[in-house]
Amino acid sequence: MKKLLLVTLIFIGALSTQKASAQINVSINIGAQPAWAPVGYNHVDYYYLPDINSYYDVANAQYVYLSGRRWYHARTLPARYRNYNIYNSYKVVVNRRTPYRTNRVDIRDYSKYKGHHSQPMIRDSKDAKYYQNNGHGHAYGHDKGKEHGKGNGHDNGRR
Repeated sequence: MKKLLLVTLIFIGALSTQKASAQINVSINIGAQPAWAPVGYNHVDYYYLPDINSYYDVANAQYVYLSGRRWYHARTLPARYRNYNIYNSYKVVVNRRTPYRTNRVDIRDYSKYKGHHSQPMIRDSKDAKYYQNNGHGHAYGHDKGKEHGKGNGHDNGRR
């Protein structure tokens, strides 16, 4: 009887640990989202950028872009996108592994958002969940008087 009680307590303890771990992961992803990201998402794997048919990998803080027939992963966009303003572009949340491998689906479904500039960003949000420090000495939603977002996307949204 004592063994059964002990096994039950261990099992309940393991379940509560898993639940706490899942809650922590959500919180970490919110803090990992760049300031230029659209508001309203607790977890994001990738953002699809229809204006340039590229992706942003949130977990690795890298852009994924096509050059020729190959997908490249880099912290910054290549020079050909120097006039692209990530703060002013539409972003589509894509929560699937390696979405660039099924890029045709995203082109088909989201090309209609090219040129749209109407998404509210984390940078401009007043939601308290975005006020945590982003690891660069800036808490999103604060410092409203400073000029952010004038860049061309080569800064990965870190301000």
